Amino acid sequence: MINDSDLKHLRRCIELARAALANGDEPFGSVLVSANGDVLAEDHNHVASGDHTQHPEFALARWAARNMTPQDRSKATVYTSGEHCPMCAAAHGLVGLGRIVYASSSEQLVQWLSEMGITASQSRVRHLPIQDVIRDTTIDGPVPELAEQVRQLHRQFYARRR
Repeated sequence: MINDSDLKHLRRCIELARAALANGDEPFGSVLVSANGDVLAEDHNHVASGDHTQHPEFALARWAARNMTPQDRSKATVYTSGEHCPMCAAAHGLVGLGRIVYASSSEQLVQWLSEMGITASQSRVRHLPIQDVIRDTTIDGPVPELAEQVRQLHRQFYARRR
């Protein structure tokens, strides 16, 4: 169930996605929040460098592994503008992070890319729901009123690439 606090953190993820877009990167942003609501870390995509593993969710998983106890990680929440890819979902599961909340789903992204004439088959990595990668994790999303904002960011990104 999405609450006002969740929406606040998801809006910050979208701000971070905008920052990524402004830097010429794919528009994804993520925030790691402790059990008591403190923002611990945040990041956005850095794949424009050519290293396509530089996703914010992956960076937050590494940060959590270095800076949090296993118990604190299990109670933390990762907020993100877009549903985790399989690499990030695996990292999330391997370090034992808790809940995941996302504004837009992988399924939505595939649909948006298709509408723009970009097929998911152009990527070597399949778009899978988080539940197909990890188990025993509470997952909430997408959030329709925010997903449209994420969609517009992706439209801007791909319009620049044409």
